[in-house]
Amino acid sequence: MKPLFATAFAALAVLIGSGAVAEPVSVEVELAPKEQLEFQFADQSGHFIRALRREGKAEGSGIFAGADVVEFGWHDVHPPFSGDPQGYLQITAPNGDVAVLHWVVKAVFTKGEARPALVNHGFWQLVRGTGQFEGKSGVGSLILRPEDKKFILEGEVGDKP
Repeated sequence: MKPLFATAFAALAVLIGSGAVAEPVSVEVELAPKEQLEFQFADQSGHFIRALRREGKAEGSGIFAGADVVEFGWHDVHPPFSGDPQGYLQITAPNGDVAVLHWVVKAVFTKGEARPALVNHGFWQLVRGTGQFEGKSGVGSLILRPEDKKFILEGEVGDKP
């Protein structure tokens, strides 16, 4: 039992001693369309794929707050059933440092008042960066709100192990 206790204590000491703790991120980004290409299938299903680039500014708290954001997205949508949007967010801090986030969402249509409502929930992951984002790792939840073109990111970013 002593070796197990010693190992656990040593691991705890390393974690506490490192001082590196992930910091919370909470931002909203209203994205305005800049480029868009849409493919409609000819089978009358309503299924479409939309490739787009949108831009906005992150507002909130954490390492991404105040940054310029560019979405490079691929939205595969099957109304009125579901959709599988995904893509990348390029986040540029005011000092020019860049973070690249990969995101994936599952979109589901629910009954709305006049027409089906779209609910989009997923996640984001920090995959690479420059400057202050270099050597960082992060992940969190993502909500897309199509009614106001907002991306809502919550999560944590810290040093890579």
